[in-house]
Amino acid sequence: ANCTSMIERAIPVISVTDCSKAENYYCNVLGFEKLFAYRPDPNRSDPCYLGVARDGVRLHLESFKPERAGQTGAFLCVDDVDGLFAEFSARGAICQLPPTDQTWGNRETHIRDQDGNVLCFGQSLK
Repeated sequence: ANCTSMIERAIPVISVTDCSKAENYYCNVLGFEKLFAYRPDPNRSDPCYLGVARDGVRLHLESFKPERAGQTGAFLCVDDVDGLFAEFSARGAICQLPPTDQTWGNRETHIRDQDGNVLCFGQSLK
């Protein structure tokens, strides 16, 4: 039998050290909305597996592997890099790269989270 299944979406999983700080940053600074938080010990804030979304795009943040914090990231395709950069900057986001036209045909801004993970927001210049 020749069965083909369709992949519906990909969700980056980003390692953080402190899910409460991560939730604050991603929701209050980057404008995501908290979808869920799973904590095996409800009396402790970490470890935690946290889901956030913005404009239908989901990210999962986890503190089960804090040694990976700052070593992961995501590329997010957007329609207005400069507009997002202005919004993020006004809320105190950590900017690694302001909006820049790249030689490979994208305009990108790189925003770090509180652990140093890099979120690259990019749009095609074409």
